[in-house]
Amino acid sequence: MPINITMPALSPTMEEGNLAKWLVKEGDKVSSGDVLCEIETDKATMEVEAIDEGTVAKLVVPAGTEGVKVNAVIAILAAEGESVEDAAKAGGDAPAAKPAEAPAEAPKAAAAPTADNKPIRDANPAAPAAPPAPVAASGERTFSSPLARRIAKDAGVDVAQVSGSGPHGRVVKRDVEAAIASGTGKAAAAPQATAAAPAAAPKGMSGDAVLKNFAEGSYELVKHDGMRKVIARRLQESKQTIPHFYATVDCELDALLALRSQLNKAAPVKDDKPAYKLSVNDMVIKALALALRDVPDANVSWTEENMVMHKHSDVGVAVSIPGGLITPIIRSAETKTLSAISNEMKDMGKRAKEKKLKPEEYQGGTTAVSNMGMMGVKSFSAVINPPHATILAVGAGEKRPVVKDDTLAIATVMSVTLSTDHRAVDGALGAELLAAFKGYIESPMGMLV
Repeated sequence: MPINITMPALSPTMEEGNLAKWLVKEGDKVSSGDVLCEIETDKATMEVEAIDEGTVAKLVVPAGTEGVKVNAVIAILAAEGESVEDAAKAGGDAPAAKPAEAPAEAPKAAAAPTADNKPIRDANPAAPAAPPAPVAASGERTFSSPLARRIAKDAGVDVAQVSGSGPHGRVVKRDVEAAIASGTGKAAAAPQATAAAPAAAPKGMSGDAVLKNFAEGSYELVKHDGMRKVIARRLQESKQTIPHFYATVDCELDALLALRSQLNKAAPVKDDKPAYKLSVNDMVIKALALALRDVPDANVSWTEENMVMHKHSDVGVAVSIPGGLITPIIRSAETKTLSAISNEMKDMGKRAKEKKLKPEEYQGGTTAVSNMGMMGVKSFSAVINPPHATILAVGAGEKRPVVKDDTLAIATVMSVTLSTDHRAVDGALGAELLAAFKGYIESPMGMLV
């Protein structure tokens, strides 16, 4: 029985990908774990490994093909003892996955790029491309193909009760079809959902409606790529579902700038390079992480049933990349030194621009920082990325007149705006978090102890 290799869903938001490169050729023998190809998603380039053993009978999708749908067949393997020619002719019956029209339940939170410099992983995937692998009554996993699981789900068949005829007993399409025909393996009816499916989000103006406002020949059209579609969808979802609340404070930076200079001068040198070079943004990340540690009620995520109380401050940091944004995450930032945060951020920022981040490096997080100060922006309000309940928008540090002891003076001041999900973090709690953050920025030695 030929084994179909399909386009995998490499991130929760992935609906299609580009097949960048094949690392095998027809006739090659492959084993489980061998790298087959490189796939470009909306956020990264990743390697795809084989999960079955066999011989490459046919490369269905050529290298360089763009817009390959998730679950579309990209290659066919001949199982052990099977003719390569027969496998190439018989395989390839798995269709591309169709995007869900309306999810059956409220989407689960996660994060993806958002505009105004706050990309975060998309944690609200649309319906999964295929149902999860079933588990038999004995507790053992039943191995089955994505196509078989999808057909079984549509027909109400429990794959765990179907005998597999594929490689290593894997349940394949023909096994499910036989079970449907015989009426065996029917799954227990799922309880009726009590909550209605959320209404479909309103769509933007159609292309024709927009273009009629402009003279023909006065514009050119640039097709949206996957990342831009994710950004648009996540921004719309965030603004439609999250009641945003904003609070702004001004932080004096002179003490922080002086400490940063001292620490950078004290950095040990190896191979003519300092071991670290701290930026203001590195210190902002640390200050926000410590503030969330000190105000744990603000380090949360909202669900309809529970408040998710996070044990660590996982701070996402917006990074602009060609075509969009992505947010690498500094995990447990409250426990890390400034030098560790700085070096980790430089490494992930570099790999983000090269689309080399792993999904676990940009998916998740408990909050985010969006810094537009280096672009000269004085202040702005960031859009929250579910499942986060907060995001900090950081403006430029600039010389401003301030009053100290009833005397006019000059200080370097930075405005920061905290956006909160008002369901989870109300005004007083947001103000407490900002006060804790301001304390670390204006008395930065507290970040070293």
